Amino acid sequence: MEKILDVISREVKEAMKAGGYEEKYGKVTLSNRPDLCEYQCNGAMAAAKEYKCAPFMISDKVAEILQKNPMFESAESVKPGFLNLKLNSEYLAEYLRNMEADKERLGSDKCQNPRTIMIDYGGPNVAKPLHVGHLRSAIIGESIKRIGRFVGHNMIGDVHLGDWGLQMGLIITELRERKPDLVYFEEDYAGEYPEEPPFTISELEEIYPAASGKSKEDEKYKEEAMAATYELQHGRRGYTALLNHILQVSVSDLKRNYENLNVSFDLWKGESDAQPYIPDMVQKMKEDGFAYISEGALVVDVKEESDAKEIPPCMILKSDGASLYNTTDLATIVWRMKDYNPDEIIYVVDKRQELYFTQVFRCAKKTGLVKPETELKFLGFGTMNGKDGKPFKTREGGVMRLEYLVSSINEEMYKKIADNHTVEEQEGQETAKVVALSAIKYGDLSNQASKDYIFDIDRFTSFEGNTGPYILYTIVRMKSILKKYQDKTSLPEQAEILPAHSESEKSLMLEISKFNSVIESAYEETAPHKLCAYIYDLANAFNHFYHETKILAEPDEAVQAGYIKLLELTKRVLEICIDLLGFEAPERM
Repeated sequence: MEKILDVISREVKEAMKAGGYEEKYGKVTLSNRPDLCEYQCNGAMAAAKEYKCAPFMISDKVAEILQKNPMFESAESVKPGFLNLKLNSEYLAEYLRNMEADKERLGSDKCQNPRTIMIDYGGPNVAKPLHVGHLRSAIIGESIKRIGRFVGHNMIGDVHLGDWGLQMGLIITELRERKPDLVYFEEDYAGEYPEEPPFTISELEEIYPAASGKSKEDEKYKEEAMAATYELQHGRRGYTALLNHILQVSVSDLKRNYENLNVSFDLWKGESDAQPYIPDMVQKMKEDGFAYISEGALVVDVKEESDAKEIPPCMILKSDGASLYNTTDLATIVWRMKDYNPDEIIYVVDKRQELYFTQVFRCAKKTGLVKPETELKFLGFGTMNGKDGKPFKTREGGVMRLEYLVSSINEEMYKKIADNHTVEEQEGQETAKVVALSAIKYGDLSNQASKDYIFDIDRFTSFEGNTGPYILYTIVRMKSILKKYQDKTSLPEQAEILPAHSESEKSLMLEISKFNSVIESAYEETAPHKLCAYIYDLANAFNHFYHETKILAEPDEAVQAGYIKLLELTKRVLEICIDLLGFEAPERM
């Protein structure tokens, strides 16, 4: 279904043409003065130079033509040469009726040329609990994946586990000290290893920090860990079996935590999955003349003539032959291209890693790991800070576990719900979880991804203002009205959205009409915050209409039925949007 702004622009361009001017001057935008008009065209200002006349002479002529167009309620020329436009209410109602007829997508067309897009988000390390630093990647990545799918692309989400490197060697070393008799440490053992892991998730989460602490104080211990890492990476059977146990226990716990955030991944691949591709990749880089030895390390130059600042070479192997994050990320691109051949790979990562990903992307392009047309995109996000403006910490100054943060917001939300309403405890707790998730996700996503923001629990859990709970409260209000109407009567078959009876109703209808345009914009700019801004405006427009209109007390049954149809469409738009943001609305609050 054509976007309403495109339809209006087409009509204005035709009017420009009919007036003897070029169509290009007929571009229409939303009005920046909604008190004066709904849409505006400033093309006469630019056209005046070409046609050597005053701008208002052009806008006067075009306005006169548009005044005969039944699409517009009014078309006014305002000096020095602006075109101010208002839509005809019947036309707007018809546009919304067409939206409403498309029950599933509300007139938002799927893309004509679907692309395969891999999205790398999450990035947790195994054997460690998720902490607040993992929140933004998960929430932003999940929303972008959902928006992309709604638009019609084949979106493939990969968690990209940190399951390789020294941390694995540290865990193995500490486990060997604690449980030296485990069969995994017998070098000549040839039998089957136990199916059950020799540790729980709680033990595993305690083992790693203990081992990390020891390695910083004991050089011999660190050397043992590095040796264990080397043996693991070179295929020692017992250590490989331990790695599988670590993954088994850790991934189960990670999945549980991500499910609590309503975040899911299509692939649970890790750095270890890229290891088999490293030798051939490195060899080819050498043979093709891209990789060379510099100060003992193997590197690839990635600087370009246009660089304003120095871009260091991309290191492929350290001087001792060990791989790095660069190596693993490049090898990950190799297997992604081999198995999925994506048109685009999006990395949702802390914006402070931009230089690193510039090196990796350039290296991948230069060495032919991806096709020239394959897009590698870095979506860097800002820091989630506490009220003091510094990275979010616990009261003790440590990094807060993500499940503790979620739990504390659940409790805060339950307290607010219980204080305001008489509810059964179980229903209250379930509702609190749903509303708390909206507070967390909307609080994050309503900010432009690249910007730092203050994580303010009091503000995010408020039922007023630009918050998730406010959006949900608006949807629940609609559900309540619909239920009361349905309990009293049934909607007539001939019921339809009618032309607006008031300015507040028309304002609501205008907001609804922006839906497919906002979806397209949010996808093209990988900008979930645009979806948040839209639903906040839509919720405000609905609440303004609600407070001015006696929906359930309306005596004219046809008018009332029209209100109900409009309310149903508004609710559907909001429900689609919050699903794309990764949360849902309860039945009541």
